[in-house]
Amino acid sequence: MQRRHFLHTAGAALASAACGSAFAQDGWPQRPLRLVVPFPPGGGTDTTSRLIAERLTTRRGWTLVVDNKPGAAGNIGLDAVAKAAPDGYTLGMGQSSNLTINPALYSKMPFDPVKDFTPIVEVAAQPIILAVRADSPVRTLADFIAAAKKQPGAIGVAQAGSGTVGHLAAEMLARRAGIQVLQVPYKGAAPAMTDLLGGQVGIYFGSSVSIMPQLKGGKVRALAVTSARRLPTLPDVPTVAEQGYAGFDAVTWVGLVGPAGMPADIVTRINGEVVQLLGTKDVQDRLAVEGSVPATGTPQQFAELIRKELGQWGQLVREANIKLD
Repeated sequence: MQRRHFLHTAGAALASAACGSAFAQDGWPQRPLRLVVPFPPGGGTDTTSRLIAERLTTRRGWTLVVDNKPGAAGNIGLDAVAKAAPDGYTLGMGQSSNLTINPALYSKMPFDPVKDFTPIVEVAAQPIILAVRADSPVRTLADFIAAAKKQPGAIGVAQAGSGTVGHLAAEMLARRAGIQVLQVPYKGAAPAMTDLLGGQVGIYFGSSVSIMPQLKGGKVRALAVTSARRLPTLPDVPTVAEQGYAGFDAVTWVGLVGPAGMPADIVTRINGEVVQLLGTKDVQDRLAVEGSVPATGTPQQFAELIRKELGQWGQLVREANIKLD
């Protein structure tokens, strides 16, 4: 598999080398860039995407038009990216769920996460926060586990979509704790949060970005974070691992990808601009407030992360026998 990937990547690079210099001479970009976000407006991926688009516009004079294309746990939006012309004018905000989890969940995928995309840069990493309404009698993770044991399969657990890290984090916890919950997938973080606040579900396993605004507003309460370490912006919220589940670690990430075969010079330029952007205090502070940690790195490092997590999440999905079709 690694050999095939290398040959594919090498072939794409050779094919794009000639047009790459042409793009550079033409002064790319000469028109607005389309940034496809495979989830609805208002969720964690959308929030981070709009921050990057806004800052690239103000700092570099680029115009990035955010195009929300939700559906099929992110597959619809990323498929549109995979099928776009590899000219650098269509980018996608990929996510751990649609690039590394969906291939194990779906028997048929519209794209190959390794062959059909050009990894550009990992942007940010976000743990999952277990949140309940502020008036919920559930005040700790132990309370949630106890309630689930008393009512097997009755407590609704919301996630931003089937196959998201929030979904698998809930499955991981249920398996570790020996409980049964009612998984309630939504088409994005915003509707999941709406139903949590409305009382239709009891708990939400959502990305830190999607939960932080309501947490600051006092409308929800955090029971735990799924990362190996506590979030600096939530120092009083313990990890799942600290509360009796050693080694528990589930983090979602977002990163820019383009269609396979993008010119190498354009990939290098976008990577460099985003890495510089993520190094500014302004963006770091914004991400910290939202519960995100800047990631950065090279396109090669991002590609390796995708390959690594394809194996890790695939193993969990097979062990849990989770299927979406």
